[in-house]
Amino acid sequence: MIKVENMMAFYRDTLGFQVVGDSGNADDSSWVWLRLGSCDLMLNDQYEPGHVPDELPLERTKWHKDTCLYFGADPDAAYEYLKSKGLAPEPPFDTAYGMRQLYLTDPDGYNLCFQRSSANG
Repeated sequence: MIKVENMMAFYRDTLGFQVVGDSGNADDSSWVWLRLGSCDLMLNDQYEPGHVPDELPLERTKWHKDTCLYFGADPDAAYEYLKSKGLAPEPPFDTAYGMRQLYLTDPDGYNLCFQRSSANG
């Protein structure tokens, strides 16, 4: 489950995204629109404020292993940047289909993949 206020520390403070808009509650927003360079990303909570159950239903969220792909990103530069922020991602690698990729999992378990063509260096 995405808790927007918890995710802000990762996407804004660690990855460097800027807040473009939110639901009007700053760090306690139910949604937030973020931007990093030419990449826009919207995080949206599963529940409206005030309607979050005391115990979250695991069945509702355990299968969300989606991957957000960032094309054109430099996986090697992203790797060094993430290490400088205290994260420990696996090093970038070249795929059999010609992409250089770096994977990272965010605090809610969503996979991020920074990738570009291996031919780009």
